[in-house]
Amino acid sequence: MKEKVKALTDQALREIGESKTQSALNDIRVRVLGKSGELTALLRNMKDLSPEERPEAGKIVNEAREKLEEAIAARLKTLDEETLNKRLKEERIDITIDEKTPQMGGYHPLTIVRNKIVDFFTSLGCIIADSPEIETDYYNFEALNIPADHPAREMQDTFFVTDNILLRSQTSAGQIRTMEKIKPPLKMLSPGRVFRADEVDATHSPVFHQIEGLVVDKGITLCDLKGTLDLFAKQFFGAQTKTRFRPSYFPFTEPSVEVDASCARCGGTGCNVCKGTGWIEILGAGMVNRNVLVNCGIDPDEYTGFAFGVGLDRITNLIYGISDLRTVFENDIRFLKQFN
Repeated sequence: MKEKVKALTDQALREIGESKTQSALNDIRVRVLGKSGELTALLRNMKDLSPEERPEAGKIVNEAREKLEEAIAARLKTLDEETLNKRLKEERIDITIDEKTPQMGGYHPLTIVRNKIVDFFTSLGCIIADSPEIETDYYNFEALNIPADHPAREMQDTFFVTDNILLRSQTSAGQIRTMEKIKPPLKMLSPGRVFRADEVDATHSPVFHQIEGLVVDKGITLCDLKGTLDLFAKQFFGAQTKTRFRPSYFPFTEPSVEVDASCARCGGTGCNVCKGTGWIEILGAGMVNRNVLVNCGIDPDEYTGFAFGVGLDRITNLIYGISDLRTVFENDIRFLKQFN
C-alpha cells in the first residue's frame, strides 16, 4: 500500500508541476482525488487489509491527499498569476503614446513688470484704482488743469470719439475720480492702457501703458517724492542705482520734474543704451497742482501731495533690454517663451 501511494503521489506531483492550464490541472485533480479517482480507489481497498494495517494505511493516504491538494492549490495560484500578467501585458493602455507634453503658458513681460510695480507700491500702502479707458474731456483734461485753450493739449495727439468723449491719453484721469470719492489721506496707484495718435516705430505706439501714483496728505513735500522714487529705482534697477531730478513742466504738477536713473548697463560711465550720458529717463513727477486739488474738493492750504507717472512699456524694455517697442505687441511665441 505504501509503495503504491508513493508512486501515485510522485506521478501526480510531476504532472501537477508540468500542467500549463487550469483545465489540465482540474483533470489531474478529478483523476487522482475525485470520487472515482486513483487515490480514492486505494482508500476503498483498505477493507482488504488487516485491522492492524488499516490505521497506518489511512494515515498514508490522507497525508498524500493533503500533499496533492496543497500542490494543486499552489500551482493554481501560479497559473492564475500568469494568466493575469498575460492579460495585463496584452490589454494594457500605452499612456506614453503622446510624446509631446502640453506647454504651460506664462505671463507677458509687460504683465510681469506691472505686477512687480504694483506689489512694490502696495507694500508702501497704496491702493489700486481702476478707471475707464473711454473717458470724458473733463476727467482727462479739465480737472487736471488742462482747459480747452491750454497749449498742453497740443502735446498729446488724442483720439476723440466726440467733442467730449475720448480714449484716455493718461491714467491721471483715474486719480481725479479717486480723489472725488476718497478724501485724504490717500495713497493710490492707477495702472492701465492709454491711447495717443502716434505713428508706430521702435519707440512709439498708439497704444501703451502707464502706471501713475498719487499721495495726498498733510505735510507732503518734494522730499517725500524724492525718497519714494529713489527707493523705486533701487528696487527695479539695482541697489547701486542713483537718481537725478531735472526741472520740467506738467500742467497738473507744480513744481514738476523728470526723473533719471543711472544706467544699469554701464553703471553711469556711458554706453549705447544711455547714449553715452550715463543716465536714463524713467518717469515724470511733481507736486500736485493746487488747482487739481481744488477741482477735487480738497483744500490745498491743508493738504499737499505728489504724483508720478511711469511708462510701463519703457520700464519693461529697460529691465529686459528690449530695443524695439513693437516687439512686445507682436505675440511672437519665440520672444514670449523667454519669459516663462
